Amino acid sequence: MTFNCAVCRETKPVHTDGGTGYSSHRDRKICYACCGRSDTRRMERGLPVLLYYHGGEVSNWPGTLKIKASYTKEGRHNIARTRTDVWFNFVGKRFHGTQYGEYCDILRHVKAIKA
Repeated sequence: MTFNCAVCRETKPVHTDGGTGYSSHRDRKICYACCGRSDTRRMERGLPVLLYYHGGEVSNWPGTLKIKASYTKEGRHNIARTRTDVWFNFVGKRFHGTQYGEYCDILRHVKAIKA
C-alpha cells in the first residue's frame, strides 16, 4: 500500500506498524517529513504549533522535528498538580512552552520569546 503526499507529491509506503507514515488534513495525506518542514516554517513565522516534551526533548507529533531543551523548570499547578516550563532554541529564536501534569507530553503555549 502507498499514498501520495499532498505537499511533496512523492509516493510513499503506508506503514503497518506504529504510525501510518502520514498525517491527514482535510482529506489530504501529508508525509511525516513534510509535517516536520511545515512545523519548522510555522515556528519561523511565529505561528502556533503543537509540540510535545518528553525526556529532555521537544518534538512534533511524528517525531520528524526534534529539539533538545536548553532549560526546564519544575513547578506546581493548582489543577494539574505539576507544571514544567521548557525553553529551547530553534531557527535562530528562543522559545518557551509549558507542560501541565505528570502524564501529559503536550507542550502548550509554545511561542518565541525575547532572548
